[in-house]
Amino acid sequence: MKKLTLFLFLLSFSLTYSQEIAILKYSGGGDWYSNPTALPNLIKFCNQNINTAIKAKPQTVEVGSTDLFQFPIVHMTGHGNVFFSEDDAENLRKYLTSGGFVHIDDNYGMNQYIRKELKKVFPNQELREIPATHPIFKQPYSFPKGLPKIHEHDGLRPQALGLFYENRLVLLFTFESDLGDGWENKEIHNDSDEVRLKALQMGANIVNYAFKH
Repeated sequence: MKKLTLFLFLLSFSLTYSQEIAILKYSGGGDWYSNPTALPNLIKFCNQNINTAIKAKPQTVEVGSTDLFQFPIVHMTGHGNVFFSEDDAENLRKYLTSGGFVHIDDNYGMNQYIRKELKKVFPNQELREIPATHPIFKQPYSFPKGLPKIHEHDGLRPQALGLFYENRLVLLFTFESDLGDGWENKEIHNDSDEVRLKALQMGANIVNYAFKH
């Protein structure tokens, strides 16, 4: 019965929702709405370069909402506090174990908070580093050294950290990279074209992986 439910869930994604991405809205006071131009720019890049047909304007979905299940991938970012209620954590766990995917991009300052809240979602798991040999770094763009560094904060190396369910990467936490800043309009951070391209290509790899796994 469980396999049938998962199959029907994934089928609904492929038929109806496979080309939508949402921004995850959470409680706690953190600015979940930061980098407003980032996701639209990533969507545009994907549609132009990796044969997706994602709706241009991302929707917003709350962690505890049943609407979460409409999206194969949701993006979460911010600088500060994050809080998941028990209902939020349960809903997010069901979403991830049913075929969904979450990308969390630390915009600087959310690391200590998100780690604590993710323990509510998967109490028996710790975030673990994803090796550069993982498929998410290989297609459609090659990142042989793993997650690229986009913005400097504390002089730490970029890390791609993940949570897994039945050997599938279901949650990606990009830390000390700040991909979202690289996706934003060029005039906001004055990043070079080379840096912005790296950020967008890595973002496209994340989208590609989420849609295909």
